[in-house]
Amino acid sequence: MKRCITSVLEQGNVWEANFATEPFEAGWASEARWFIRILDPLPAEQLTLHLTPQISPDGILWCDDVESSPSLRLDLPVAPTELFTLPQRHFGNWLRLKVDLGDAGKPMKFLIYLVLKE
Repeated sequence: MKRCITSVLEQGNVWEANFATEPFEAGWASEARWFIRILDPLPAEQLTLHLTPQISPDGILWCDDVESSPSLRLDLPVAPTELFTLPQRHFGNWLRLKVDLGDAGKPMKFLIYLVLKE
């Protein structure tokens, strides 16, 4: 029987600067998929966000996982109901998602899920 787990790593937290989700141990999984929603308040002006999956052997030192999953570029504004996804494969043991808010300068609220399966 295959295993699957869904974890909510950001649930309505408000961010005004770049951040990364909490590390998640995923060594047992063969694939991962990130799901991202930007909740209100949404910036009305045009902004670009970059979401980059990161990998780590120990959950302490991190590098961008550009080999298996390139960054996702989001051009704002977007509808608050819009859901974005980013697949990730061939990773080590620890995963997290780095979110670059660029020049946003305004608080934004995120909902970020990580789905793992083998």
